[in-house]
Amino acid sequence: MSGVQPARRIALDVILAVRESDAYANLLLPVKLGRAKLSTADAGLATELTYGTLRKQGFYDAVIALAAGRSVDKIDPPILDVLRLACHQLLSMRTAQHAAVDESVQLAKSVGSQSAAGFVNGVLRTITRSSVEDWHSRALESAHNDDSRLAIEHSHPVWIVRAFRQALAAEGRAEELADLLAADNVAPRVSLTALPGLSTVDELDAYASALSPVGAVLDSGDPLDIEAVRAGRARVQDEGSALAALVLSRARPTITGEKWLDMCAGPGGKAALLAAEAAESGAILIANEIVPARAGLVRNALAVFTSPPIVSELDGTEIGDRYPEEFDRILIDAPCTGLGALRRRPEARWRKVPRDVAELSTIQAGLLDSGLRALKPGGILSYVTCSPHLAETKVIVESTLKKWGAAIERVDTPAVLASVTSRALADPDEKPNGAMHVQLWPHRDGTDAMFIQLLTKPAL
Repeated sequence: MSGVQPARRIALDVILAVRESDAYANLLLPVKLGRAKLSTADAGLATELTYGTLRKQGFYDAVIALAAGRSVDKIDPPILDVLRLACHQLLSMRTAQHAAVDESVQLAKSVGSQSAAGFVNGVLRTITRSSVEDWHSRALESAHNDDSRLAIEHSHPVWIVRAFRQALAAEGRAEELADLLAADNVAPRVSLTALPGLSTVDELDAYASALSPVGAVLDSGDPLDIEAVRAGRARVQDEGSALAALVLSRARPTITGEKWLDMCAGPGGKAALLAAEAAESGAILIANEIVPARAGLVRNALAVFTSPPIVSELDGTEIGDRYPEEFDRILIDAPCTGLGALRRRPEARWRKVPRDVAELSTIQAGLLDSGLRALKPGGILSYVTCSPHLAETKVIVESTLKKWGAAIERVDTPAVLASVTSRALADPDEKPNGAMHVQLWPHRDGTDAMFIQLLTKPAL
């Protein structure tokens, strides 16, 4: 593609793959960057172009529709991707206008016709004639209501805006909605976890985490430059994910010989931390993952241990019947929409649709019911999702408690978390509406929006 900077070409390739084949940008981009052997500066540019375009796609679509005089649904998808990439350069970066326009026209020629390239040129020339502030105002004025206005301003689908408002309102914090949406558009810091017994925070050459007692935060650089990370003794892991594992492993002292289960272990981050905690305390961990490819990732994550935990590939919803009252501690990191990690996987906001919630909630309820059947009397279970959507969190827990009655009890999860964290979370003494669960938030805690509810089966 003559005359096109490699960083722009790679960014478009990833954006096309995300839309056409449901590729994951965080997996595909590093592969393409590695093959291209770009300089550090060009690799950084490609990363910003890719993630920035995906994050702000909703706002750019509003601008494109105004500049083109037609709905984005009427624009050929590859050409629309080119326009979105160009919009990010023109409206959110300090890219020279002529470079952004000229190279975008060349990209359009590579994925469309000569007339499509002319269309791209015309739309982008229109965009360059007005200021960023003007386009921002015009895009917001095109909104039909407050939800639509927030959706455009912060580039989230309207249904997610509404779901987030409901989740915050349940805590009496509806006024924080704009802050949450804005936080989703800020690239997260690189957080690391030092696996207990295998590494320490001190050897990670990074700032100690403000939240996780085994965590650190990397300001810049490649985590693979750290020897402990290369060796698998430390992992890249969000602080919220680490806390979700530690809340279970450190909820109370471990009795030697306890059996632990990570029911939905893929891709293996929480399983590795639980395995380290189990090895330190004399417990036995079994990791389960029904999807073979993800089970392979779990095995890779656990290979660092001298005696790696067994990895099974069972249907989690059947484990309760296969192994009734078998486990002392169970982690159910349930498959979910991932709406709590949109800052990390920005394309997920455009990939998910409301019906996904209904389908996943059926699976989540089945997994939780199975886990409770597999839990020993006196045992403790942690139900976790990386989503704050009420249908995936509180509704699942409430319906399960109603079904099980007195056979299951909530554990004061905020109190357990307070005993685990390196520092108090936001409003440490506050339990919104008397909550017994924990809901972490990107805008409040700097983590993914993890939901954590500990449950116990009273001893006989």
